[in-house]
Order: sequence, then C-alpha cells, then structure tokens
Amino acid sequence: MDLLRQLRHVRRHWWVALVTVMVALGASAFLTVRAQPRYEASVTFFVTTPNQGVTDAYQGGLFLQQRVKSYADLLTSDRLAQTVVAENPVGRTAEEVQRSVSTSTEAGTVLLRAAVTDTDQARALKVTETLAAKFVELVQTVETPPEGKAPIKIEIVSGPRVSSSPVSPQPVRNLTLGGLIGLVLGVGLAILRGVADVRLRDAAGLQRTTGSPLLGEIPFETGARSAPLIVGEAANSSRAEAIRKLRTNLRFVDVHEPARVIAVTSALQGEGKTTLSCNLAIALAEAGWRVLLVDADLRRPKVDDYLGIDAGVGLTDVLVGDVQVGDVVQRWGDKSLLVLPSGSAPPNPSELLGSKAMADLLLALRESADIVIIDTAPLLAVTDGVVVAVQADGALLVSQQGRTSRTQVAAASRALHAVSVRLLGCVLNMAKMPKAEAYQYEAYRVVATTELAEAPAERPKTARHSDSGEPNAVSDHTQELTRLPR
Repeated sequence: MDLLRQLRHVRRHWWVALVTVMVALGASAFLTVRAQPRYEASVTFFVTTPNQGVTDAYQGGLFLQQRVKSYADLLTSDRLAQTVVAENPVGRTAEEVQRSVSTSTEAGTVLLRAAVTDTDQARALKVTETLAAKFVELVQTVETPPEGKAPIKIEIVSGPRVSSSPVSPQPVRNLTLGGLIGLVLGVGLAILRGVADVRLRDAAGLQRTTGSPLLGEIPFETGARSAPLIVGEAANSSRAEAIRKLRTNLRFVDVHEPARVIAVTSALQGEGKTTLSCNLAIALAEAGWRVLLVDADLRRPKVDDYLGIDAGVGLTDVLVGDVQVGDVVQRWGDKSLLVLPSGSAPPNPSELLGSKAMADLLLALRESADIVIIDTAPLLAVTDGVVVAVQADGALLVSQQGRTSRTQVAAASRALHAVSVRLLGCVLNMAKMPKAEAYQYEAYRVVATTELAEAPAERPKTARHSDSGEPNAVSDHTQELTRLPR
C-alpha cells in the first residue's frame, strides 16, 4: 500500500484520529490530576585522592572514574538502605527507601549525584541527609587503600536540599506525550479502518471492481429525498447535470452497436436504481428521444410512486394476456416519455419475466421507441434482474457510495457476466462531490442564469407547431410513441 492511499485513509477517517487524540489527552489530564505530587531531594559527592603528582593524578583520575560507577551501585544497595532506616526511622521500609533513591554520574568526571523522591517534602530531605552521611561512612569503612597509597576521599559539594515545587507530575510533558501517543494511535487506527473498510468509497474503486467503464457520478443532494426527479427547480441542480452527462456517455458507449433496450439494476436494494431510471428517462426525453420507461421490478415497484402514475394495470397484465400494451402505457408530463408500470403483483415474477411473452414484448417496444429503459430488481436479492438483463441490449449497474461493498459489486458483476450480459458501464450514485467542483458548477450556473435574465425579451419559438401551422419534430415523436402494438 502506497503512502498516498494511506493518506487518503487518514483524510477519510480523520475523526478516528481526532477522537483518539482527545481520549489520550483526557486520559493524560485525568492521570495528571489524580497523581500525588512528588518532591525530590538531592546531594552531590566529589570523589578524590589527595597528595598526588601529575602522573599519579592522571592515573588516579581514571581509577576514580571507575570507582564512581561502583559507588553509584552502593548508593542503591540493600545494605545502605537498611542502615538509613536503622539510623533514622522515617516510617519507610528499607525496600521503599531503596526504590526512592536514584543516582547519576557525568562522563569524564568524578561527581556522583544521588536523589531521593518522596510524596513528603520534609521526609525526602531527611532521608537524603541520612543517606549522605551513612554513604560517606560506609565508603571509608569498606575502602582500605594499599600500603603507601592515599585513601579515597568523598566530599559533599552540593546539598542536601529539596525542591520547592513537585518534580512530578509534569502537566505540560504529560499532555504533550499523551497527545503524541494519541496522534500515532489515531493515525494507525484510521489507516486500519480504511484498509478494513470494504465499501465502495470512490468511482475508481467501482470501475476496478466491475471492470466496466464509469459512465457517471451522481452527486448526493440533501433535497433529493423530497424531490427525487430532475424537474422544476431540481432541473438546474448538479445532480441533474450529472444525469445529463450520463445520458451523453451512454449514447457513445458503442457507436457501432448502440444499446436501445437498457436494463438498470444494482447489487442491493435501496441504491437508487429506480430514481436513476426515472431521471435518465426524463433526461433522454428532454433531448428529443422517444423514450419508454418500463417498471420490471415486479416485487417492489417504485416507478409509479416517483412519477405519480396509476400502477393498477401494467406489465404483468400484458404478459399474462389480459390487456394490450397500448392500453396501459401512460404518457408522463409534456415530454416524449411513456411509462409502462408494473401492474398486478404476480406470484412468479422470475418465470413471467423470462417468458416468451416478455421477449416478444421487448421486441415490439424496441420498434416503437428510440430507447427503452427497464427498471429491474436487485441482482443479489433475486434472479429477476438477470432474467431481464439477458433480454436487453445491455445493463447499467448502479452502486451507492459508502453503502455497497466491493464484494457485493463484484458478485453482481459476475452474475451478469455469467449469462453473457453486456455490461454497458457502472454509475456511482450519491457520490460526495468535492467542494471545489460544486463551487465551480454553482458559479457557472449563476453566471449563465444572469446572462439569460439580461438578454433581450425576444425568445425563440418553442411552440408545438411551426409558423405554418404544421406539427414540429417533437410533436411527431410524441405521436409515434402512442402507436404501440395493441
């Protein structure tokens, strides 16, 4: 995994890192407040051998530097701690005194520093004073110089003294350390969450998973739930513009073998395939195409709800032979768009959609319209969608960003390829549009609207009839749509 992908994971799941940092800072602050203040008392010793010449002083200095290391261990020994407790009981055991003592030396010197930390300021100083005195006595006792050599001398050159303010806890250090630890953990968790997240997050992932061209990205809009169709005010939205781009891309998928009967499906329910079918049909009709929208989702039909038409009689009734298709097709709005609703709910949708009657109906509809859009059932739920897609010229796979997993999309794509369905392309629905792109579209739309408002009052004629009184081309198309087989 490259660095850019990891950075994308962190940017996508930034809130994970932020929450982790806040938790780490909160934990650090809590522990800092709850911690009992500790004071430090210190003393510094100087180790030397008097009455030495220059040569002896150099050799003695090297010898004393080695001895200082041993004296550091002696300061933290059991023997000295027991001696301190026996000499001056301070309510601490020898083990507690031993754990409270720390030592340090400076490289190249014969200075030795001892520090005692305690929650009680006076007790820390008292233990340090006793420790210093007993340490000097112990060294003089155990160190017997060779004959003719000067004895080792230990002097206290600093202290004992105790700090006036606590040495711990340190709020600034604790909060800084906690924040850094939280940041590292947060970034790691964000990357881990991104790696473990198998849902579709971008159009490139959808294209790689399906192996088909990306024909459109439909942006998410909060108002789409209450106004799903691209009519009225919604016709000027970025979502409507994305549908028009899909319309254009769909026309040029294969100019040598254009698809006239298109099945629109998805892997799961609720990914917006029905809304996309309706809006695509509206966009094609706006461009002057003769469009027929068929609701072939016989289990959960929704086209009638979106378009506000009567679905009591429709596709099911035509397939069983109760009515003729010309009697149930309904015109929608003032556009060259006809709609064939689902009709009565059948007990066997798959068998009905895969029947010869369905194949004959699609053949007749192909000759009566420029483009037939079929809204089908989800592929992974039932087999209805595959049955319809086999009879169409191609299928359009719709996936919702952040909801469908790559595994589910791949399974849907395999279901289509398994029966040799021509997958025209894929559409990423409810995609998050970058703010810069949304701003550019809105700015351009506002400028264009302003220019139209400032244009001269004379407008081009868009009536249904020409100046000579004869019907225009759009009216001719509308009339031809009504001549369906009866």
